[in-house]
Amino acid sequence: MDLKIERLNHFAWRCRDAEETRAFYEDLLGLPLAHVIRADHVPSTGEYCPYTHIFFKMADGSFVAFFDLGDDIAAEPSPNTPAWVNHIALQVPDRSHLLAAKARLEAAGVEVLGITDHHIIESIYMFDPNGLRVELTTWLVDQDHMDKAALRARTDLDAWTREKRAKLDDNAAGQHAGR
Repeated sequence: MDLKIERLNHFAWRCRDAEETRAFYEDLLGLPLAHVIRADHVPSTGEYCPYTHIFFKMADGSFVAFFDLGDDIAAEPSPNTPAWVNHIALQVPDRSHLLAAKARLEAAGVEVLGITDHHIIESIYMFDPNGLRVELTTWLVDQDHMDKAALRARTDLDAWTREKRAKLDDNAAGQHAGR
């Protein structure tokens, strides 16, 4: 049987404070707190680590989830990755919802970047209380456009891979020649 992934179940991230995180995702973004798990041991490893695992439900039934480990420490950003790279993008129905979210967040004192036009989507960006970059986005193109893009996706990726490897090979050869 072929592997069939249907949709996102949940994305989990470490949070500094469960209540602070709840206020952001539930009160500001409107995602209801749907489930809380409290435990002293990690089910997958058996390791002792008291935690609270909180889940916020999206309209499609998927979740954004967080672990509060009780130590008031947020996840640290990756030292080798620009702050704009790692993020979670959440879809809103249309531009009017994007503008309303921007106004609501800014009124609450959240610094919001955008609206940014990516040609297929428009987005706004902010950081949640844990330093996780959150993107709210809405589609600008229809499914037909995306279906056509999917037909050339592998070709586009293969071209990137060739160019990247050639550049890395050239850099390595230059470093070797300089020794």
